[in-house]
Amino acid sequence: MRTRGLLVLLGLMFGWVLAQDQPDYQHRTLNRALAKDGVSGFTNLSEVCLPDSIQNTFTGKFFEISPAGDQYKYVYAGRVNSCRSGGCSAQGEPAGNSEYFDYFILFDAEKSVQVVKVFNYQATHGYEITSRGWLKQFAGHDGSESLQVNKNIDAISGATISVQAITEDVQRQTSLLQRMKI
Repeated sequence: MRTRGLLVLLGLMFGWVLAQDQPDYQHRTLNRALAKDGVSGFTNLSEVCLPDSIQNTFTGKFFEISPAGDQYKYVYAGRVNSCRSGGCSAQGEPAGNSEYFDYFILFDAEKSVQVVKVFNYQATHGYEITSRGWLKQFAGHDGSESLQVNKNIDAISGATISVQAITEDVQRQTSLLQRMKI
């Protein structure tokens, strides 16, 4: 009987770990943002298929909104790993079990950033990046210029790693979307 209970507990723990491997691509925060633009839920989203060589390089998905809303045409929802308290490896990659946050980007028909929103912040430091006012500085980014902290993106004291991580990811995903033939 104890063995069965232990197996159930391990299964629940393992299942929880697996559930945390991917962001919630249909999060209620994303649904509300889409609804403000007249997009009626996730039935209007179709996943943009990427080659495995690209898809396997990040945790996230692109969606096309069909028919497009007044303001939004594309959505990226993904996860950004950041370093756990105690530091990163020398190459800048998260060491061991990294912390993360999930976020989405709404793009217009020209593939320019309109909205960035963090909806699941699981890191111990840097929560300040979830501020709507701070995230507004990504609006209008179309990949034609690079995003650089302390140049065209404001730094946040105590959130250095999270600021760098989301800045790099917004730039990477915008660039990738710009290169797609959709």
